[in-house]
Amino acid sequence: MDANLLRGHLDLILLGALGGGARYGSQIISEVEDQTQGYFQFREGSLYPALHRLEKQGWVRGEFQVLPRGGSPVKFYALTAAGQSELRRRREEFARFTQAVGTVLEGA
Repeated sequence: MDANLLRGHLDLILLGALGGGARYGSQIISEVEDQTQGYFQFREGSLYPALHRLEKQGWVRGEFQVLPRGGSPVKFYALTAAGQSELRRRREEFARFTQAVGTVLEGA
């Protein structure tokens, strides 16, 4: 995978990963990796700064919760109403983008 492609779409991927409900960091990492059959493999060093950036944008809300198995609380991230709107907007933008790229590639 080209790291530049990930960098340009990381926010969309994270918003999409949270579109199904609140998740904590390692859950996001494993679910995205599973859903993409290993294509995306996030590292915590890039995941958490991105999640914090999304929090500052007001698109994601973080809240500490204790897991059912107990132990120390972990921070769950969930989309805010603004985050849900941003996810819809970015999905539409990405669909237009991929359609345009596909049109160019078909002509090549």
